[in-house]
Amino acid sequence: MDRLAELDIFCHVVSAGSMSAAGRELGLSPPVISKRIKRLEERLGTRLLQRTTRQIALTETGRGFYERVVAILATVDEAEAWVSRRSEVARGLLRVTAPTSFGRMHIAPHMRGFLQRYPEITLELALSDSFVDVIGDGFDLAIRIADLADTSLVARRLAPNHRLLCATPDYLAGHGTPAALDDLARHALLLHGGDSWKLEGPDGPVSVRVESPIRTNSSEVVREAVLAGIGIALRSTWDVGPELREGRLVRVLPEYHATSRVAVHAVYPSRRHLAHKVRVFIDFLAALYGAEPYWDRGLAMPGRLNSDAATV
Repeated sequence: MDRLAELDIFCHVVSAGSMSAAGRELGLSPPVISKRIKRLEERLGTRLLQRTTRQIALTETGRGFYERVVAILATVDEAEAWVSRRSEVARGLLRVTAPTSFGRMHIAPHMRGFLQRYPEITLELALSDSFVDVIGDGFDLAIRIADLADTSLVARRLAPNHRLLCATPDYLAGHGTPAALDDLARHALLLHGGDSWKLEGPDGPVSVRVESPIRTNSSEVVREAVLAGIGIALRSTWDVGPELREGRLVRVLPEYHATSRVAVHAVYPSRRHLAHKVRVFIDFLAALYGAEPYWDRGLAMPGRLNSDAATV
């Protein structure tokens, strides 16, 4: 630290033009400034400053040394500023949008822990299954469960999203268990939105046309329908993990699952100047979920992906 202080004193002397002026800036007497400069020159084994009664001037070596020291001190200042930003208090209104079911099941139950950790944040959580314009609607970030290969926003992957075919034991007992993909044509298939399932299997991607006996715009209605034994549904493990572990639902055609490109993401407008309140919320969810989220524990899952941050 003494060596760094000597470099700082040296730069102040050069920029101020005299030891007395540098002393006034640093709150040190001219003799102390002179002593520290002398010690620096002795340690380096060369003269850095030419002293006269009225002014000082850099030697050729001193000029080269000064240019390099300025860069070093600027790097130190930047590092300290980074630490300061990291340790600043997260505060203010944090506006988050998320899918209805996921937000209710995997964000709302953890709000107490987050707000206890960051008491100066006010969390506004808006749940919607419709596409939300993050920038246009004034949200700080959105939680999206999707394949975000084409988004212009910044997306940080928080957790994998495993979707698999499932039904109740009673339904399968009464209608038979499908042994092959073609067998699905003889079953009630439950779907909200769209008209097909995009699956991955032993032979690669495949599309299954779905004619659902129930028409709805609600994923939660489909969830209740499959639990009621109406048919087979393609559901995420974050949605039906407990039912799978308890045996209330069982997997159907386990060699097939939805695309692994779909994942749980935090989406926000820009990586630059990211507000501290946004960063701590994203970090909180990333630590909470992780590469193997709690809702997948105890379940045999298809291949996993790395969880990292990326601009996509």
